[in-house]
Amino acid sequence: MANFDPHRRKLLVMGAAVLGCSFLPEQAFASLSTARPRILNLNNLHTGETLKTEFFNGKTYNKDELSRLNHFFRDYRAERIKSIDPALFDHLYRLQVMLNTRRPVQLISGYRTLATNNMLRGSSEGVAKHSYHTKGQAMDFHIDGVSLSQVRKAAMSLKMGGVGYYPRSNFVHIDTGPVRHWA
Repeated sequence: MANFDPHRRKLLVMGAAVLGCSFLPEQAFASLSTARPRILNLNNLHTGETLKTEFFNGKTYNKDELSRLNHFFRDYRAERIKSIDPALFDHLYRLQVMLNTRRPVQLISGYRTLATNNMLRGSSEGVAKHSYHTKGQAMDFHIDGVSLSQVRKAAMSLKMGGVGYYPRSNFVHIDTGPVRHWA
């Protein structure tokens, strides 16, 4: 054990990397490493609105489409709009690719004003006082035809932020905060 071959270590690390990549579906791996347009197809369950948008053209974010997404993710109770962290849209896009689905994402909650968040906290114990929703960095959603447990597992594997699992309420929460998870 005292004699350590650095070439062997390099070979083991490279082998582990290749093995790890093989666990990702081919499309998901390609979406993470190549510049390509990113398209989201969404339904807002509270407002009845639908949106299909190419928010990233393969090189840059489309400012007009980000504005449309900000409006779509607005606090509909207060009719307030906030700039949503584009990394949240990237996260959602990568989830859809990983899950190999083109079905619309059913948005339950995006941005929330502090007043809306406090009102929801009064009626539900699952609402955080300092929610990432109030920062424009979180969303609650489900995808018809894809089990919540699959969405949760995929979101956790991406390690792109927080993942909450709410099967009784039929949604998964994702955010762009620190990597963590809860149920």
